[in-house]
Amino acid sequence: MGDSRGYFYETFNEAHFKKHTGLDIHFVQDNQSLSKYGVLRGLHMQGGAFAQAKLVRCFKGQVLDVVVDMRKDQPTFGKSYSILLSEENHTQLFIPRGFAHGFSVLSDEAVFVYKCDNFYHRESEIGVAYNDPQFKIDWKIPEAERILSEKDQNNPAFAEAVKQLYAL
Repeated sequence: MGDSRGYFYETFNEAHFKKHTGLDIHFVQDNQSLSKYGVLRGLHMQGGAFAQAKLVRCFKGQVLDVVVDMRKDQPTFGKSYSILLSEENHTQLFIPRGFAHGFSVLSDEAVFVYKCDNFYHRESEIGVAYNDPQFKIDWKIPEAERILSEKDQNNPAFAEAVKQLYAL
């Protein structure tokens, strides 16, 4: 709710979350990143005992948030989903364990925040190629304007990432 002074909204309420999702999630870590226009982060996840569920939102600016289902036993295995998250729409996305996640920054800059239900563990991190043709993801940023880390430029294709995930 906003008025002439600004706005106030509750970003997380455990009872409300449980009521609407049926999930009893205990978040243990909050993360925040600042990125400029064109930055593409992802696709990332953790596997095995260190898999993470996340609740994500864009605190400032606007991002295209993307998830890919890496769970072999689900009918949505290998499918991607994208949603616009912004400071204006206050939309949040819950990402269950077993999904790779990434986002592209569509505004001049964006502050992205997320809650995790498991701690970061470098050895359990899996990357998936953001541009794997199987996903047909439109990142809403021209390819020439995309800014990626060296790691994200070299993430393996979906099939190889699945092998790595299930080897953990």
